Order: sequence, then C-alpha cells, then structure tokens
Amino acid sequence: MKIKNTENQFGLVAITVHWVAALAVIGLFASGIYMRSLTYYDSLYQVLPFYHKSIGMVLLLLILFRLGWRFINTQPKSLESHSALEKKGAKLAHMGLYLLMLSVMVAGYLISTAKGHPVNVFDLFEVPALVHGIDGQGDIAGWVHEYLAYGLIGLAVLHALGALKHHFVDKDRTLMRMIKGQ
Repeated sequence: MKIKNTENQFGLVAITVHWVAALAVIGLFASGIYMRSLTYYDSLYQVLPFYHKSIGMVLLLLILFRLGWRFINTQPKSLESHSALEKKGAKLAHMGLYLLMLSVMVAGYLISTAKGHPVNVFDLFEVPALVHGIDGQGDIAGWVHEYLAYGLIGLAVLHALGALKHHFVDKDRTLMRMIKGQ
C-alpha cells in the first residue's frame, strides 16, 4: 500500500487517519455520555474529563492535518458504479462530518477555557484560553457541544451504513478502499 492516495485508491495516511479519527469520535462520544453520570465522589470525576479533553485536542490537530493532507494530496475518484446522487451525498456527508467534528471540538475548547484556564493535553503541553469570560460561555458551549456531538454520531452512523450498503448490497469496493486501499 502506498503512503499517498492515487486516483483509484486511498493511501496509508488517509486510511490510518480515517480509522483513528473514527475510533476517537466513538470513544469521545461514549466517554462524554458516561461523564454526565459521574458525581463529585466518583473516582473518574477528575480523570475522565482530563483524557476526554486531551484526546479531543489531539483529534483536532489530527483533523486539521487530515484537511491539509486532503488539500495537497490526490483524492481517489468515485467508483463508476456510483450514481450521481450517491456521489453528491458522499460529498455532502464528508463535508458535514468535517464541519461537525471541528464544531464539536471548538465548542469543547470553549467549555474548557470558559474560566480562563488553558487546556492541558496529556501533561505534554497546554492550549491557551484565547476566548474566555463571555457570560454563559461554558453553558452555551456545553449545549452546543452536546447537540452537535449527537448530530456527528448520527451522521457517522449514516456514513457507516452507506459503506456497509456498498459492501453487502452493491458488492463494490467502496469499503475495501478505506480498509485495504484497494
């Protein structure tokens, strides 16, 4: 498998970033749901938000890298068997996934920095609080973060169902292109 994409297949970088981002989004969503049930006296009350924020910030960097990589790299063409509607739907879904991921992460950043504190990323570096002190910032950003996360998961499920439809119903190589690069 090649590192870069070609007109017919995805490369190792695009495939790896896709699956790492997918796992991170699922894990962050699950941990976000679970964190809502924690009380002050739970052992994970301080620990889980630290990892949630750290992974979220790393994911933000990864998605920004992915967008840059996408910009400078060849994008594989759609399969000829895909209809015009499928091609348009895929383009809109991908744009929506990127927009939602970025929006969810920006909202998470605004929650974390609402009181002027930086975001500590795995005790390796800190992301400064560039925007803070706005009335209701944490609450508003929290609401936006939560509902956009639900939208992101919903769109990700549709994306996955589309890939499974291509694999099992259409029997084309759409899914295998993102697994093996074929």
